[in-house]
Amino acid sequence: HAMSIRLLARDLYRLQQEVERLEKALADAPIDRPERLLTQLRAVRADRDRLRRMLAGQKDAPTNARR
Repeated sequence: HAMSIRLLARDLYRLQQEVERLEKALADAPIDRPERLLTQLRAVRADRDRLRRMLAGQKDAPTNARR
């Protein structure tokens, strides 16, 4: 369980770095050529948000569900 949270957190960090890189690239891009960067940014943000939800679910899940 702890290992899966660690892996999700690592992937989340990687995706957040990629979002920041793409946002900077988009800010620096020529005004007439943002389409490809916007498409990439949307996809990476969606992946990041999906992982955030998964990680939140892992943290909220009981570690010992036995009664």
